Amino acid sequence: SSEVLEAIENVIEDVFKSLAQKKAPVLTLANRSGWRNVEFKDSVGLQMIPRCTTKQIRSDCPRSASKFALMLKILSMIYKMVQTNTYATKRDIYYSDTLLFGSQSVVDNIINDISCMLKIPRRSLHVLSTTKGFVAGNLSYTEEDGTKVNCTCGATAVTVPSNVQGIKNLISHAKFMLIVEKDATFQRLLDDDFCNKLSPCIMITGRGVPDLNTRLLVRKLWDTFQLPIFTLMDADPHGVEIMCIYKYGSVSMSFEAHHLTVPSIKWLGLLPSDLERLNIRKDALIPFTKRDLTKLASIQKRPYIACQPTWKKELEIMAASKLKAEIQVLTSLSSDYLSRVYLPNKLQFGGWL
Repeated sequence: SSEVLEAIENVIEDVFKSLAQKKAPVLTLANRSGWRNVEFKDSVGLQMIPRCTTKQIRSDCPRSASKFALMLKILSMIYKMVQTNTYATKRDIYYSDTLLFGSQSVVDNIINDISCMLKIPRRSLHVLSTTKGFVAGNLSYTEEDGTKVNCTCGATAVTVPSNVQGIKNLISHAKFMLIVEKDATFQRLLDDDFCNKLSPCIMITGRGVPDLNTRLLVRKLWDTFQLPIFTLMDADPHGVEIMCIYKYGSVSMSFEAHHLTVPSIKWLGLLPSDLERLNIRKDALIPFTKRDLTKLASIQKRPYIACQPTWKKELEIMAASKLKAEIQVLTSLSSDYLSRVYLPNKLQFGGWL
């Protein structure tokens, strides 16, 4: 905490120095939105380059003056929380003055900018993000406040903890981990008691694009147990994008890649090549939209696809057919095909990439 307080004090000191010299104070941030500032490293995923381009948030420029003020405001809130050892969610911060902040996304963006500027992970700033992910299966742990949590598969899942760094005494006899893109599929597998049927496993869903806590938990479980991790996504560009976020990270959070990515993650399904192999009826597939075409083209150009020839092939199949499929398409074969046939066969015969 003293490191966080010192980092904030240094920023404020620079502001005072500028004012004393009758200069307009400026905050300098790394540019988090461009691929130019990111490099791909096999062992880490997407990480920010050391000498990245920066942008200035000036206090004397009408375009950035309000952002400058909001950054100072949130810095002062963080300083107070670290001093008093209290925590707040990004939502709490927004609701402390909705008129001032204007929208939740403004707060989210500023907090990520501050984390990147100070080079301090967000949870050390005492800012928690609201969790939307679920975890179930062969796993138990103790939360920071001493609450014991048991995720062993019942019909209900446990919400991913909001302070992943604080959990301890993790115990699991799982043989693998399965990341499921969608909540509906996750619930279906829970109902089919998938976590216990084949061999004990841990299932996680970020319910679409994963939030930070879900990604932190996947990484923590991998660090703790070194389990094989498989992903179950829709066979569409959006599903591939989500899988890449878990595996390689995202451009905007590349400054935190070391805590968030697991490059050993495998693509289990739904593969574009599975659709042909399983003779899925053409009328059960969905034609690409313009957005799908753009998204797929952008994914195909990314640096990590070049070192994944099998993934590249699957994306080419998708591009050639211009058709996509949701995981639920497997119910056209039989209602429990996913848990009874598809996943057991894939896991037993190594049908992943």
